[in-house]
Amino acid sequence: MIADLDRAGFPFRLDWFTAQYDFRFPRYGTVRYGDVEIEVRHALEPWPVLGEEPGAGGTARYVDSSLERLQVKASGLTPGRHWVTCNGRALPLAATSTAGAEVAGVRYRAWQPAACLHPTIGVHTPLVLDLYDTWSGRALGGCTYHVAHPAGRHYEAFPVNAREAESRRLSRFEPIGHTPGAYAATPPRVDPEHPSTLDLRRV
Repeated sequence: MIADLDRAGFPFRLDWFTAQYDFRFPRYGTVRYGDVEIEVRHALEPWPVLGEEPGAGGTARYVDSSLERLQVKASGLTPGRHWVTCNGRALPLAATSTAGAEVAGVRYRAWQPAACLHPTIGVHTPLVLDLYDTWSGRALGGCTYHVAHPAGRHYEAFPVNAREAESRRLSRFEPIGHTPGAYAATPPRVDPEHPSTLDLRRV
């Protein structure tokens, strides 16, 4: 959209909207191992509306809010050697306009509601992201993302301000927790419908 405005004669710069981008797609955390950096951000995931069900006082149409999505950006990977895996499955990383940076999405089930699509598919969290070395068959490092507080803490009130909300969000990311030992990671699988997304419901 910004490129369209530029072509129409309205000079806009992408960095003017950094604050809006960080607000809508907050960064959960970043880890670095040698020359490789992995960044995890929130991403958009549509929530489908389910069919009508009888409810208290009338008919209700629930929304399947159990699906969420992450954006994983990796830079400095060695082609043919490094993969970024999520729960043992390689991400279908796609090149970006920045040299050496690749990005992919991860769609996963965050929790198990009473009414949802695919009710037999369980929860996929916590998500363990590994920097996988195909030469040695081991993870060189990684990180872990939780959809709730990793210690099981339950918040009884909304955050009082943006700083408390940010601290709650950052507490769900741990820059540790890679898969230990040697293991055979599943190679990247490109879905023609969503070529840059790893859908954990389908694997």
